[in-house]
Amino acid sequence: MRFCFVTCCILAFIMSQPSTTAADNASEKVNVDVWIGTGSSPQSKGVYHCMLNTHTGKLTNPTLAAEMSGPGFLAMHPSEKVVYAVGGLEGKQVVAAYTIDGEKLSLINSLEIGDGGAAHVSVDPTGKMLLTAQYGGGSVAAFSLNEDGSLKERTALIKHEGGSGVVPGRQDASHAHWTGFSPDNRFAFVPDLGLDKVVIYKVDLENATLTPHGYGKVPSGGGPRHMKFHPSGKFVFVLNELSLSVTVFDYNAETGTMTPKQTIPTVSKQLLAKEKFKSCSEIRVHPSGQFVFAANRGHDTVTVFRVNQSSGQLSVIEVENARAVTPRNINLDPTGNWLLAAGQDSHTLASFNVDGSTGELTYNQSIVVAPSAICVMFEHE
Repeated sequence: MRFCFVTCCILAFIMSQPSTTAADNASEKVNVDVWIGTGSSPQSKGVYHCMLNTHTGKLTNPTLAAEMSGPGFLAMHPSEKVVYAVGGLEGKQVVAAYTIDGEKLSLINSLEIGDGGAAHVSVDPTGKMLLTAQYGGGSVAAFSLNEDGSLKERTALIKHEGGSGVVPGRQDASHAHWTGFSPDNRFAFVPDLGLDKVVIYKVDLENATLTPHGYGKVPSGGGPRHMKFHPSGKFVFVLNELSLSVTVFDYNAETGTMTPKQTIPTVSKQLLAKEKFKSCSEIRVHPSGQFVFAANRGHDTVTVFRVNQSSGQLSVIEVENARAVTPRNINLDPTGNWLLAAGQDSHTLASFNVDGSTGELTYNQSIVVAPSAICVMFEHE
């Protein structure tokens, strides 16, 4: 009888424990893939790969995953089986699709963009449509995707006209710099540095096409570069490259419109006074929605902001040394515990711990050689 009682207690305890699912296993994954897009330089040969230990924040040494000329920006298909890169193949500026084979990438196919090289690439959450932004051409291109993630065809190439002319030499013409989708996938956004506008398009996913839908305006001379949504979908944070600032917008999901409410510097004018070169590069939002991070080139720092959850407005927490020369890109790992900073001119990738309570960054003393690193992408984007 005693044996039966003990056995029953053990069985009851086991049955009371939560079952382990594939999602649980994924969330507990210790080592995650990091894909690195690189610039055109003698040091770089293409797309690189390394691993981040999410317990320690340590990085493995990057290895070449796929040869390509200047694969500056990368995007991940929602299946997490296909990586897209924009760069040069066989002397042509293309968007290329690669299957993931461990630490290597195998080319599926590529399509010529048709308006020079792209500065950015993104995929909609359903995996039906891909967008590229052409800085030099001042255009956005749309591509349809097959079910397996391969590229089907280019469906649109839309040229942006004009330029604000506020900053000579940088705003004399259109310079589309980023592409992305609204949380509900109804609208697409293209920050245009030359126009001082975020151009908004209505999305037709079935035909992979775009229809002009207006724009959001940043302060004159701001030079919008990249943008991100708050997890609530109520706010948009636009990084202004030329003025080194962030403009906060209220976002109306029903109408697909942006209304500016705050512009805040990433670095004070006093701290920038001695810099010969100064320019913002990347903006990221913490998964909790409590913090925003912006990278500053020239000053070579990362600015951490606190987000007011009611208004979306920002306040500076700290300005941290990026441990990188020309931090072209930053990104947060899937856990939100680690931030990686890519140094384009130092050819490095550095790891920082993110304090979940304060948002403050602590250099993790893990830094690896990453040739001409200008894009950092995790397996879960």
